[in-house]
Amino acid sequence: MLLAITFSALAMTAIVAVRYLLTSGGFAFATSRVRPGLYNGLTPQIRKEVAWSLVSAAIYGVPAGIVAWGWQELGWTRIYSDLSAYPLWYLPLSLFLYLFAHDTWFYWTHRWMHQPKWFRIAHAVHHASRPPTAWAAMSFHPIEALTGAIVIPALVFIIPVHVGVLGLVLAIMTLMGVTNHMGWEMFPKRLVHSRVGNWVITASHHQRHHDEYRCNYGLYFRFWDRLCKTDRGLAKP
Repeated sequence: MLLAITFSALAMTAIVAVRYLLTSGGFAFATSRVRPGLYNGLTPQIRKEVAWSLVSAAIYGVPAGIVAWGWQELGWTRIYSDLSAYPLWYLPLSLFLYLFAHDTWFYWTHRWMHQPKWFRIAHAVHHASRPPTAWAAMSFHPIEALTGAIVIPALVFIIPVHVGVLGLVLAIMTLMGVTNHMGWEMFPKRLVHSRVGNWVITASHHQRHHDEYRCNYGLYFRFWDRLCKTDRGLAKP
């Protein structure tokens, strides 16, 4: 059993690491084409971002691997694969529930990380990326990585989710984590400034957090920022 759990944890670590390298690498390449020169002079910073991110991949991979093993071998979780187990309307609802729960956890732990003590101990690693690049999405101190790594593995024990929806949650988490740190806005202005865009976080919103530190703490949505009056809008052009 221990060997199987170890293998599953290593496999998930490899998957998270490869997913990071491919996604961040792809968007870094896109940046070099769309915004040539944007990352000039940032090679030492990018090396640190990649190193910290690979450490984070291991921290994310271990609990994910344990959960994957438990799901397959013991049926521990509430992950399901039979579409008839729940009505089809539950699929988009479960997607929203996972994203909102994750966003809520992220908002409050992120604000906690900005307390002087914990910022100095842990969160300063992430904010050392000045400016952030597409490689910075997982550039975390191990303490911060741990706070992020336990969310989805915990939710699968609480909220039923189809395995396909869970994959979509992980894809959205990865894509938004990378695109929000690229240093430029990939979405058209008409979307960013639309009614939907006013509630969803993109690079323009998260860049202001990296510029000013004490605002725009959310991950996916601007709900908590607006409710708690920490939303300062988009970064200055």
